[in-house]
Amino acid sequence: MSDLLPPTPGQTVGPFFGYALPYARGNELVEPGTPGAVRLHGTVYDGAGAPVPDALIEIWQADPAGAVVHRSGSILRDGTFTGWGRAETDREGGYWFRTLEPGATEQGRAPFFMVTVFARGLQDRLFTRAYLPGPGGPDAARLDADPLLASLEPERRATLVTAREPDGSLRFDIRLQGEGETVFVTYDEGSAAGKDGVGA
Repeated sequence: MSDLLPPTPGQTVGPFFGYALPYARGNELVEPGTPGAVRLHGTVYDGAGAPVPDALIEIWQADPAGAVVHRSGSILRDGTFTGWGRAETDREGGYWFRTLEPGATEQGRAPFFMVTVFARGLQDRLFTRAYLPGPGGPDAARLDADPLLASLEPERRATLVTAREPDGSLRFDIRLQGEGETVFVTYDEGSAAGKDGVGA
């Protein structure tokens, strides 16, 4: 071919999620009243600090024993815990999941939710982690020993740790840019490296 074709213009990943990606009870990984159930919730903010009303959040997690679940049933939501969920944000940028707290997948490591963010203006989805809170609790030492968290300055590290609310729920706000920006990671050949050049 002698003539070079012009590249196809780039597109962003949103906002168009409401047409096909959300589905009934996608944010409910467990049934109401399930022993050990916890509410993971938060708000997605843009670079100006305004809520993002049309983002899509996915979580991937281990079960409470730290086992990575390999079961189908996420879309059917038939009571099978699969460790995966999807939630769209509301008009105030809020999202929530009903799930179980993940266990550590390796001895001595801190448990966390893997989080994927789709939002308007992004050329690709973003990946991050939401660690269970530890300061003053049993997970403090494991948080300190986590390779990703240990590689970050304290203020950056704080963007990856959930906060325990008075009602027992876990709050995890996501800031896409600007002050207090959440640390995001990229995956390359099986390794994860953050924007700050850190590895996971």
